[in-house]
Amino acid sequence: MSVHFIYLKDGAKMMRPVLNREEYLRLRNGGSQKTNLSRIRQGEVKLKGDLVQMNYSCLPNEDGSLKGSKTASTTVGMDVDFNAPESFSAGEQQAWLKEQMAKVPELVLGKKDALGLLMLERSATKGYHLVFRRRQELDQEGNLKWASDLLGVKYDKGAKDITRVYYTTTAAPEELLYLDDDIFLAEESIFKSKALGLPLATIGTQEYRNQGKSVQDTDKEIPKFQDSLAVEATAQTLAAFDLCVEQAGLKAGKMDVWGEHNWHANLMAVLSVGVAKLMSREQLKAVVRLRLPNYCQTDDCRKLIDYFYEKYDADKGFMNASLREINAKSQQEISQQGQSPLCDEAEEEQLSTVNSPLSTKKLPQGVRDSIEAVGESLEMPVLTAICPCIGALATGVRLDVHGEKRGLNLIAYIAGDFASGKGKIDPVVDAWMVEEITLNKMYEMQEDEWIRKKLGAKNKKEQPEELKLPWRYITLNNTVANLALRLANTQGKHAFSFTPEADTLAEKWKSDMSNFSVMLRQSYDGSRYEREAKSADAVRVHIEHLLWNVSMCGTPDALFRVVRNYTDGFQSRIAIARTPDNTYSQLEDKVPVLTQRQTERIGQVAHLLPLMQGEVVLPKLEAKGREWLEKIRMETMKNDDRVKAKQRMRICVTAQRMTCCLMLCKVCEQLIQKHGLNGAETLLKQKPTLWKEMLVKTQTAQMLEVYDVIADSLMDNALFFFRDRIENAFKSRDYVGNHNGERSKRGRNDTIYERLDNQFTFAQAMQHSIAMKGTDVTLNSVRQMLKNWHKQGLVVQIDQEQFRKA
Repeated sequence: MSVHFIYLKDGAKMMRPVLNREEYLRLRNGGSQKTNLSRIRQGEVKLKGDLVQMNYSCLPNEDGSLKGSKTASTTVGMDVDFNAPESFSAGEQQAWLKEQMAKVPELVLGKKDALGLLMLERSATKGYHLVFRRRQELDQEGNLKWASDLLGVKYDKGAKDITRVYYTTTAAPEELLYLDDDIFLAEESIFKSKALGLPLATIGTQEYRNQGKSVQDTDKEIPKFQDSLAVEATAQTLAAFDLCVEQAGLKAGKMDVWGEHNWHANLMAVLSVGVAKLMSREQLKAVVRLRLPNYCQTDDCRKLIDYFYEKYDADKGFMNASLREINAKSQQEISQQGQSPLCDEAEEEQLSTVNSPLSTKKLPQGVRDSIEAVGESLEMPVLTAICPCIGALATGVRLDVHGEKRGLNLIAYIAGDFASGKGKIDPVVDAWMVEEITLNKMYEMQEDEWIRKKLGAKNKKEQPEELKLPWRYITLNNTVANLALRLANTQGKHAFSFTPEADTLAEKWKSDMSNFSVMLRQSYDGSRYEREAKSADAVRVHIEHLLWNVSMCGTPDALFRVVRNYTDGFQSRIAIARTPDNTYSQLEDKVPVLTQRQTERIGQVAHLLPLMQGEVVLPKLEAKGREWLEKIRMETMKNDDRVKAKQRMRICVTAQRMTCCLMLCKVCEQLIQKHGLNGAETLLKQKPTLWKEMLVKTQTAQMLEVYDVIADSLMDNALFFFRDRIENAFKSRDYVGNHNGERSKRGRNDTIYERLDNQFTFAQAMQHSIAMKGTDVTLNSVRQMLKNWHKQGLVVQIDQEQFRKA
């Protein structure tokens, strides 16, 4: 089979094999594909040349070029166009074309097996492109005639050469109607042919199959050939370059009209608006080769690009005033938009890995692997879930936030509907806690042995000594008493709990959810926790500082069963993330899974975190937190948004702790890369303060951007789930907070108070009390009620038996 992407090199069309569905779809959706296709169908047909081009019918020449290729591939590309009769009016032509186009998908897909269909797409204008398996006994035109007869549609006789390229549309379902993965199968053979030094024409022949080297033997050599094709003008880099062209006030896609005398100055203008942030030096050279084929050959071009990349981080004094002005204007516009300069939604999707503050490539080892294991759509959920793991493992780290030094105490809840991908997080959490899981297995064996001895000594005078095992990975499928006991035996270190189904937790604890809430609230602050009991056999617990991090996954419905009170501060201590709505999402071709390599890399970071001990001050992170707090404060003051204003206070603390967790992983990554795991471990033991020095240096602009993303996400989700409930709770008559001096309404005495006139007598109070409480009301109880009202400032006594409401 054969799919080749067409690109330009020194003005000539070259062919590069497309290896898999993922790459193919990415190319179809890359750059300005979506925008250009829309404009073409609105009449700007000249933009057709800017679409991605593919070839399906031939293999490249030995030098990788397209022109003059004589080697047919095992697939055939076919162009089906519809031309309405010229005698028809414009309206009739449009109706006729619509009718003809509507018939094709059902016709082709109905005969896909007989045809050997591999791909069907709608073309950019008035027809379809289809790719089918080549009948080896027929030449190119013979295959086209055969398919035409089978389907009963005419093929474009002007597109019968094997070197014919097809202007590709997008990967949208209405554009790409059918794609069979078999279309990519032969690409492996192409690489292996190159590795064996064979001409491409021999692929699939007996000569190829009889080579002395086996397929397995050549696999190691294949990447060398792949590397030679790696640096080229991809749709992504072309889009990024065109964006910068537009930002510089030039015309994207019209580089050929710049004029030779303007090439140098205009390229400098493009460089000035941030090309280096979007692509590497070699990628830029590849783009310039395509966009400026003549200028790219000059020494001026090469020298300018090299000089720019070498001096990019230094003072850009080589730029003239006008270029600096363009750069400043561009950066201001980007800042005002709050995002990187993307030209449309399609490009934003394609370039998100370059510009997103939480781009996986920018995140440290362990965190990056966690996201790759679940897919970037679950980026924030998995990040939110693993931060409590990281905080628990780095149990000796105390971060200064607003002048208070506390541990990285975190509570997380990942909310998502059923089948939304929450289950992918479970193995990732286990990968972080693998050492504690191993210890738990040992503790289980010791506990089983102790129980056996306990049962054996049931009637003996001497009983086995009570076990105090330092469990740190504690299950939530537990009783309150047993959980409290486990938390008391952690030897001053953080405990961690995780549940993949918060519904189980809500069902297990039921009436004890208030105790659960109290324990978590105190663990977030690292405050003292006490549990007393009357019985001598009951569990008594005295914990000086409760250190317990928790991650929970569950449905939104379960979240509301876990968090039942919206005014006691429990809700504001929880970091909430939402899984994306995947109701109508297509199943991914390659579903992300946690690999052994990712598990090992996570384990390396997890192994080093417990070696970090001490208090740390991160002034830049603190300043970023205060800046975010002030921004939200000003917003909420303008809108009188009291709920959001209150939420910001603890969200700021939580976001700083989470960002610190990521920074600790960055320190681990740097140590591992430089010294290896064993060397990093030795160094941390020999130099106990080294991690602090390194941590301070991780306060880069990139990491501080991550803080904003985390804080904004936490705020959005807190308000999404709880805004209405919090507002209703504060308005409720049952709310006991008396911030404005108002009386809380709590029982029958309040109803009696409301029924009485502004001025009333003792007899009237007695009468209304009997009406509300029954005939067993006594004089003393009424006098006590009036006495309480007087103390609370609700009534004043104006005579012996006369009262007035205050």
